[in-house]
Amino acid sequence: MPIYQNPSETSKGKNENFYLQLARGHIANHYPVHKFGAVPAMATNTLGTIWDINNTVYPWASWDTAGIITLTRASTSDANKVITVQGLDTNYNFAEEDITLTATSGNAGSVSWRRVNRMFIKTDIAGNIGDITAVKDGVNVARITATFSQTLMAVYTIPAGKTGFLLQGTMSAQDGKDASGLMMVRYFGTNVFRIGHAFEVSSASNYNYTFAVPIAIPEKSDIDIQARSRDRNGRYAAAFDMILVDN
Repeated sequence: MPIYQNPSETSKGKNENFYLQLARGHIANHYPVHKFGAVPAMATNTLGTIWDINNTVYPWASWDTAGIITLTRASTSDANKVITVQGLDTNYNFAEEDITLTATSGNAGSVSWRRVNRMFIKTDIAGNIGDITAVKDGVNVARITATFSQTLMAVYTIPAGKTGFLLQGTMSAQDGKDASGLMMVRYFGTNVFRIGHAFEVSSASNYNYTFAVPIAIPEKSDIDIQARSRDRNGRYAAAFDMILVDN
């Protein structure tokens, strides 16, 4: 159990700043979130989510009903590796499970997921030799790209009972590339994603923005960072930071 100190103190008795207290677990009912993603090679004049699969808007409709996922692997060398899956269960509460890859590709988990926010390799120092993909009802919903050991998904859903306060966002482009960026938000109880923030990015001017007043995003709402490439296909990366606060 964390010991909450407000303000927390260092061994020399000096007060720490708020964010260091938060990182140390010294602020009750507050939780940091750092989400980041990258798309390998977005095609010219294409709209897609910043995640591990090219030219694709994240398939949110796959989560209209909760369900289990199955992991498929592209390389037999990844057999026996343990994959940790993190996300939200059928009630939108945080959940985690480990799935072991076997000699036969197609290993099902047991958790009934409402969202998957992250996957990573738990046990193997060598990482993954080939792509490892999570499939739900025949649709790809997450992927660990070969050699990366973790998903790169700039998508996130606020857990039940919490409000997310968005602090800042950033996006970068491969050298010589440029795109229009969109932070799309689907507020819980609505059926449509709408723009929460828009920006432009190029290799000559990467984008960073700090919200002077954090944006409050209610529980069970979805965030999807997207980009539309212009006249050059390329790799784009994005990240955002927020604080979850118990309602």
